[in-house]
This record gives sequence, structure tokens and C-alpha cells, in this order.
Amino acid sequence: MLTKKQKELFDYLKSYIASNEICPSFEEMKNAVNLKSKSGIHRLITSLEQRGYIRRLKHRARAMEITKNLDNYKRYSNDNDTNLSQIPLIGTIAAGNAIEAIQDPEQFISVPNNLISNNYSYFGLKVKGLSMIDEGIFDGDIAVIKKTNNVEDGKIAAVLTMENEVTLKKIKINQNKIYLIPANKSYKTKEYKVGEIQIQGTLSGIIRKYN
Repeated sequence: MLTKKQKELFDYLKSYIASNEICPSFEEMKNAVNLKSKSGIHRLITSLEQRGYIRRLKHRARAMEITKNLDNYKRYSNDNDTNLSQIPLIGTIAAGNAIEAIQDPEQFISVPNNLISNNYSYFGLKVKGLSMIDEGIFDGDIAVIKKTNNVEDGKIAAVLTMENEVTLKKIKINQNKIYLIPANKSYKTKEYKVGEIQIQGTLSGIIRKYN
């Protein structure tokens, strides 16, 4: 999740670069988001780059490119939300190699009510690994999962394998084969036959906490 100022700057950069094909000056950015100092802009740019939203091009003046769009999934920091519901946090899910999900029904997490629906049940899983970073899903995030045994082609789902391991991947269905597709070029797609895995739910949103 981006802070308010980070999002303001990202939206301004995206619009400016699309219209002018160059990055705005620090002075223009400072005025656009109502900051008093250019050092504040530098911190915002650095944070956007570290989160993978932009990339500064070396050895080129005022050169920057947008590398990620806001937002494929609803993302919330629940520190400031007052309209919350409790869902069970039942363990850890791998965004990498599959790992065993640890059941802990006594632990719960607060999620915004506008992230969930009264018509479905939900649970939270803590993400471990980096295989979904190109979808903006990072190690330590909480994946909010809507319970269902069905998933549309191309959606991200929590999947249980025959070895009783759970992983979070994009799903591709082709006749009697199911492919678990990562969102990181460092990881490989895995192939299963229908019946070898079970869909536990689909990704509804991501909650991220900052220390």
C-alpha cells in the first residue's frame, strides 16, 4: 500500500510522463504534491522505486518510467480504518515454493468491511516468498482469501496440493491441466492434472503493515 503522498506523486508522475514523455522537475513535483522541500520529493521517489512502481533511468536527465499500475487488488493498511471485521488468520501461504499451511483458529485479523462481502466467508494467510511480486504481493503481506472451490482462468488463488501444502499463484486452466503461474521471472510455472490440487479460495485483497 502507498501512503497518501506516495500515491499523489505516483499519479502525478504517471499523468505527466504520459503527456510529456519526460519526468517533471523536482520543483514541479514539489508543487504538485504541496511539499516544502525537494528532499521530501527525493524520499517519495526513492520509496516508489523501492516498491517497484517507477524506475529511474541512469545517465539520462529527467528520465523515468512507470513500471507498475495502481492497483490490481485492493490494498489497505488497517491502522486507520474504523469500519472493520474480524477474519481468521489460519497460517502461512507460500508465494514461492509450496509450504505447509499452519492452522491457528484462535488468531484473527481485522480487515475493512468494504474488502469483503457478507455473502462469502473469508480467511487470512500470511504471504511468505517473492514469487508474486510483479502482482504487488510481497513477503509479509496478508492475503485475504474468499473461500471457494472454483476459480476463473487467470485469477490468483490459494491452492492446496496433494502433499497438503498451500501456495498462492495465478491459475491457468487448459482442458485437464491446471498451471500455477508465478509473477516473478525467477520462478517457474508448475503443471498439475485436475484432481491433483484443490482450490481453497481466491484472492480478494492484500493487507500490508509497515513498522
